[in-house]
Amino acid sequence: MNHAMRFFVALGWLACPLMASAQQGPVFTIVKGRLQQRANGVLALMGYSQTPDVTSGALSIKSAATNDPAFNNTSLGGGFTVSDSVPIYLEGTLGYARYDPRFIASDGVESRELPTRWNSVIGTVGVGWDFHLTHDLVLRPIVNGSYGRVKSDASIGSLYITNHTNIDLDFLAHGHLDAAGMGGSLMLDYEHYVEAYEVDVELRYTNIYLHSVNDSSRVVTGSSRNENASLWARYRAPTGWHALGRPVRYVLEFAHTSYFGQDADVVGFNHLTSVGTGLELDTSKYHPLWISRARAVVRYVFGQNVQGVSLGLAVTFD
Repeated sequence: MNHAMRFFVALGWLACPLMASAQQGPVFTIVKGRLQQRANGVLALMGYSQTPDVTSGALSIKSAATNDPAFNNTSLGGGFTVSDSVPIYLEGTLGYARYDPRFIASDGVESRELPTRWNSVIGTVGVGWDFHLTHDLVLRPIVNGSYGRVKSDASIGSLYITNHTNIDLDFLAHGHLDAAGMGGSLMLDYEHYVEAYEVDVELRYTNIYLHSVNDSSRVVTGSSRNENASLWARYRAPTGWHALGRPVRYVLEFAHTSYFGQDADVVGFNHLTSVGTGLELDTSKYHPLWISRARAVVRYVFGQNVQGVSLGLAVTFD
C-alpha cells in the first residue's frame, strides 16, 4: 500500500468516531399521549379539593382490570362565621392529590412505557356574608379564590428517555403547572339546636374556573371548571353516656354531591353519595386548644362504579 493510500485509510479511521459522535441519538416522542388533554384533566381533579366536601375529602381510585391510572385525593378544610354581630363567613381548604398517568414513548423503533407521578397541591379561601332569613336559616353568598401547583415527575427508569427527549417528555420528567382560579358559592345553611338533638343541613352550589398561570410550561396550558351542587346533613343526639364531664353524642350524616360541565366525569363518575355514623365528644369543660367538640365518623361513599369506606376526624372550635 503506497503512502497516499495509507494516509486516506488513516484519515477514514479518524473520521469514523467523529461522524458517530456527531450523529444525534434517538429522540423519543409520546405516542398518543394527549398531554394537553391530560393537563386539563389533572386541573379538573383539583376541583375535588377546592371546597369543603365530605364526599370527596378522601378519595382513592384505581381499577386494575382496566389498568386505569391511580388517583388519590386528601383535603382538609372548614369554615366559620365570625360572630352574630359580625356575620362575615370565612372558609379555607387545603388539598393534596396524586395522579399516576402512564404514557408510551417511542423513537420509531423502540417503545417504552413511561410511568409518571403528578402531585398537586391546591389551597382555596372563601369570604362570605350571612343573611338571616329566619332564626335558623341563613343565606350565604361566598367569593372563592384558589391557587395550586401540579408537579410532574417521571420515574427513575425513564432517565434514558429523558436524556434523549423532545419538549413533551421534558415536561413529564421535571415540569410543573401553576394554576389560579376565581369563582363563588351560594349556600343555604340550616342550624337547629335544642337540648334533645341538633340538626345541621347545608345546600351549596359552587362554580370556580381554574386556569394555568405564570407561563408554567412551554408545552401545556390547562383549564377546568369546578361546578357542583351538594347537600349535606348531620343529626346529633346524646347517647346516654358521659365522658370528660359532658354527654357523648352519636352522629348520623348524609351527603350527596353532583358534578356538572364537561369536566364532571374526569374520573368516571358525576355524583357521589356518602352515609356515615360516629361519635362526638364534648370537650368544652376543659377547653384544650379552644376545641369544644371532637368527632370521629366512619363513612361509606358510593357513586357510579365506585365505592369505599373512609374515616373522618373533625373538631369544632369555640
